[in-house]
Amino acid sequence: VQLQASGGGLVQAGGSLRLSCVASPTSGRIFRIDDMGWYRQTPGKERELVAAVTSGGRTTYGDSVTGRFTVSRDNAKNTVFLQMNSLEPGDTSVYYCNAHGLTTISNMGEYTVDGEDYWGKGTLVTVSS
Repeated sequence: VQLQASGGGLVQAGGSLRLSCVASPTSGRIFRIDDMGWYRQTPGKERELVAAVTSGGRTTYGDSVTGRFTVSRDNAKNTVFLQMNSLEPGDTSVYYCNAHGLTTISNMGEYTVDGEDYWGKGTLVTVSS
C-alpha cells in the first residue's frame, strides 16, 4: 500500500489548512483499512499522534490539537483528511499519514489481513507568527 499526502504549506498563525491522504494498493484492491490518521514530527522530537479515525468513525486526538483539528475519512475512497484550524507556530512540523490494519483482495480474489503500519512520505506544515 502507498500513502500519498497533500495539502501542506505555509500559513499565518490563526489560519487554516486541510491535509488529505489517499491509500492506494500496489496490487489488487483495498477492502478495508481499520485505522487511518496523522502523526507529526519535528527535528529532535519523537513522532507524535495528531489525530486518528477508525473505519467506524471513532476519533482520537492529541492533547495539543483537541478542539482545533478535525480528522475524517472517506472509506470508499480510502482517504483520510485533517482539517486544521486556529493554527499556532507550535504546529509547525512534518505531518505523516498513517494506515493500520489493512484487508486487501488480490487479483485472484484472495483476502489478506495485514497488521503493519504504513506511512506516507510526509508533508510540511509551517505556521508563521
